[in-house]
Amino acid sequence: MNLKPSDLEPEDAVQRTVVPAGDWWMAEIRRGQTLRIVDVEGNEAADTLFYGLDNPQGEHYSAIDTTRRQGNVYLTTGTRLVSNNGNVMLTITADTCGRHDTLGGACSAEANQMRYALDKKPMHSCRDNFLHAIQESGYGLTKRDVASNINFFMNVPLTDAGSLRFEDGISGPGKYVEMRAEMDVIALVSNCPQLNNPCSGFDPTPLEMIIWD
Repeated sequence: MNLKPSDLEPEDAVQRTVVPAGDWWMAEIRRGQTLRIVDVEGNEAADTLFYGLDNPQGEHYSAIDTTRRQGNVYLTTGTRLVSNNGNVMLTITADTCGRHDTLGGACSAEANQMRYALDKKPMHSCRDNFLHAIQESGYGLTKRDVASNINFFMNVPLTDAGSLRFEDGISGPGKYVEMRAEMDVIALVSNCPQLNNPCSGFDPTPLEMIIWD
């Protein structure tokens, strides 16, 4: 855990967008710009994908390459987010939460059914958000481009036996994570609608996206 506040002021930002609970957000982040994701009310999860803007179908965020290169499964200040092509896409430059998951994956209809109950399958999920977003995006992406993702603010500790647990979040109102783009990227965020585990406190709430030049 490497807590570090930012010197950037929201009033100097070039873009501010509030993403309602359960909704998605997609935007281009140019090299040198900074993106901040704010957990507005606390205990929310921001399931996030990144694509290379020059080649969105050929380059995306890679959880495997990121964790292998930094030798740590948790993301925080200083983490470089690496693509499947080995390029550094973004660097986390500030973090007031301290821990973010990239192993637990995104919730889906199939996971809701398998983990919780048969009647949970139709419930809204992050994978639904990802598919909806890429269909409307115009980047030529398809469902095969929904790769491993980051779960910002989500608390998924590894057990001594090597398994994962979804636990109550350690984030709080106004906590944020901030990252500088090292290349032109497309950011896709699902404001997690999950109601069956504590990743969104069983009560999803808004996120805010802030971008600086």
